[in-house]
Amino acid sequence: MRGRVSAELNDEQLRAVETLRGPVCILAGAGSGKTTTITRRIANQVICGAFKPTEILAVTFTKKAAEELKTRLVALGAPGVPARTFHAAAYAQIRYFAGETREVVDSKVQLLLPIVRGLPKPFKDRAVSDIATELEWAKNARLDPDAYYQRIGSNGRTAPLPPDLMADVYRDYERRKAEAKLIDHEDQLELAIRAFETDASKLAEFRARYRAFTVDEYQDVNLLQQTLLELWLGDRDDLCVVGDDYQSIYAFTGATPRYLLELPDRYPHAAVIRLEENYRSTPEILTLANGLAPSLGGAPKTLRPTKPAGPRPVIRALPSNEEEAAFVAERVRELRRRVPLREIAVLYRANFRSSLYEEALIEADIPFQVREGAFLDRRAARTLLPRLRRRSAETEIALAVEQEARGAGYLDDPSPDLGPAELTRQKDMARLIALAEKFEGSERRVSDFLTDLFERFESESDRDAVQLMTYHSAKGLEFEVVFLPQVEEREIPYWRAIENGGVPEERRLFYVGLTRARRELYITWSRKRARSSFLDELLPAPPKPTRSPPEGRRPTGHKLPRRKRPWRTPTDSSSASGGPQLSPNSWLPEWMRDKRSR
Repeated sequence: MRGRVSAELNDEQLRAVETLRGPVCILAGAGSGKTTTITRRIANQVICGAFKPTEILAVTFTKKAAEELKTRLVALGAPGVPARTFHAAAYAQIRYFAGETREVVDSKVQLLLPIVRGLPKPFKDRAVSDIATELEWAKNARLDPDAYYQRIGSNGRTAPLPPDLMADVYRDYERRKAEAKLIDHEDQLELAIRAFETDASKLAEFRARYRAFTVDEYQDVNLLQQTLLELWLGDRDDLCVVGDDYQSIYAFTGATPRYLLELPDRYPHAAVIRLEENYRSTPEILTLANGLAPSLGGAPKTLRPTKPAGPRPVIRALPSNEEEAAFVAERVRELRRRVPLREIAVLYRANFRSSLYEEALIEADIPFQVREGAFLDRRAARTLLPRLRRRSAETEIALAVEQEARGAGYLDDPSPDLGPAELTRQKDMARLIALAEKFEGSERRVSDFLTDLFERFESESDRDAVQLMTYHSAKGLEFEVVFLPQVEEREIPYWRAIENGGVPEERRLFYVGLTRARRELYITWSRKRARSSFLDELLPAPPKPTRSPPEGRRPTGHKLPRRKRPWRTPTDSSSASGGPQLSPNSWLPEWMRDKRSR
């Protein structure tokens, strides 16, 4: 094997790379070099002559991952290996084998929006994104509208609409999609399955071309993808899968780690390789993340650090969520002196939470990017900006914005009972009005205001800015500094997940958040709300105090223990980062610390 393929690999990585034939199951912990391992293995398959490049199909979950894999293979001397997402591979197959020419709809929302707006009044304001996710789950489970209706009432799943109405929306969506001569992402997979199931000659031709398969992020495979993969393989076993069941976070779309965990049962002769050496995070961060591992289930993994020690995670309560956001902005202001802003991330559970941190960073004059759910992509801006374009020549900018906001239902004093999504819409409209008032000036027009908005808020991939994103969007990424604010009950775990029995996946989501950080990690919550039960798992409650002696008597033999709140960060200690830090091991309660560290 060529030196560059085996260079700087640990023993388990090397074992995976040298195992040229399948089946191979790589259980890869966070930051353990899984991409390095599978690209080196594929390159070694080619270099050693086990397979030609065009006989291998590498399957990833994002286009970016596919391009990264191909780039690395070229550098390793193994060009020409096809690397595609499941959907891209399936679409190429239905075009070749079935002559498919229909376009793929970018988002279900554009077809669902008029359907949802036509629903009866109690349901027409439901979030279209939630309904789109429900359809994605149904289609990934290979359920048509009738089968969906039968299943939804019996499996305990809570739909965003009543089951009969949800099934009707599903039927209307399929009808409109067919009339527009479009297909969606799930159709790509389903049509490929049908093409192979109905024509054995097509399947034989495909199998003659591709003889070995590598599947990345296998913990996130759903029934639709697994069905297609099994058709590709047939009775062959040259399959290498890599994944981490601790990071399986897409059950809401039908994904399950079951296929990863059960692969050794399906292939008893499979080589099972565990990657546990972590090349990303400091020992202090890994100690915290490993604290969740016993509750994550699945295949046990303990991440072992290879990086030198760093600052201990900051874990603290703050008076309110607004003060959390101010704390984030203040720390970023200090961090930017030594850390590029693009290496700082703020993670939150739901897209609509980003506005809190956007406002704090704007106030601090700190550039930021919102990966998903950005200000201009949210409901308020999507409603008002098209209306304002029709008034582009007007000079009374603030008046024009306020009038359009009033027409869209803007309230001066919105009630908290409106719910988080509507409150975010109201807050965004108020923000647009305030920005217009601030921007207004002589010879300025509405068109100038719109240009300024896009220059200020539109994302630029090469911009040095703080990264704002959900936990889900952060999957597969890493940053020098990570903030995890609002680590509160009913936030993470999310209230809907609690009601639907999804707490185990929420715990895995929190684990993903913890393991995004390379060197510095900040975990905060508001004292107005209960801290997350996940923190209770990491920070056990203090023991019950010893019973006080009867009045008039003094205790003998020992002193009563002093009660501490283990999650409160000392404010008189600091680290190289310049901010408040925990003293050694102080994120653990005092009675759990090693005596040598006291």
